[in-house]
Amino acid sequence: MEREDRAPVGTFYAPGAWRERVELDEGAAHHAQVKRLAVGHIVRLSSGDGRRAIGAIVVLLKRRLVVEIDTTSIEDVTAPARVDLWAPIGDRDRMLMLAEKSVELGVSSWRPVVYGRSRSVSLRGEGETFREKLRLRMISALEQCGSAWLPELHHDRTLDVALAADAVSREGDRLLLDAEGESIGEVMHALDVPVRLALGPEGGLEEEERVQFIRAGWRTVSLGGNVLRFETAGIAALAIVRSHLR
Repeated sequence: MEREDRAPVGTFYAPGAWRERVELDEGAAHHAQVKRLAVGHIVRLSSGDGRRAIGAIVVLLKRRLVVEIDTTSIEDVTAPARVDLWAPIGDRDRMLMLAEKSVELGVSSWRPVVYGRSRSVSLRGEGETFREKLRLRMISALEQCGSAWLPELHHDRTLDVALAADAVSREGDRLLLDAEGESIGEVMHALDVPVRLALGPEGGLEEEERVQFIRAGWRTVSLGGNVLRFETAGIAALAIVRSHLR
């Protein structure tokens, strides 16, 4: 493929095997039109599982987008140090905000947990329909930030089930955000991967849930004295952890 040495003007999610020409879905074609792209424009493709490439748009119709890849540009991007987020089932919009920023901060997996106080939230984000909406928000964030990695998206679990499954592996550090815990900065100098990071829903954890975490070997860490919304706490903690792990 011959092209000028121009920077890409957008990134598109393109999972699966790549040939010299990659045809993207109707949503990608719509996205390209909204961005006022045209045939000949240079774009980046991201597989979501570690591959990126540069290519040029060769077909752009209402329901069709085809990109011709510069095969010399294909790169295998090393996955960042593993960070698994145990996200609370809570308000849908707040969960979507947290999911978007989680992709930008390089979260490896998203594990939604149902807590006692999750059930009192109206319009909470749960079930397969919401899971698909969450996936699409994550893809949008992937395209916005140009990452090569999309988080693994797991199904909703109760805390009992999540902790039982996690007990199989004893590797890495487990951090529970808790106002009474030690300063999160104090544990960063000796952090082991993979890191699991958990936070409670609106209203916080019930005491028995907190005890369950501690009995399972989780360390409680604090972001300070202020009460934070769960999406704010999650974003802040992820940024701190990622800045130390890279």
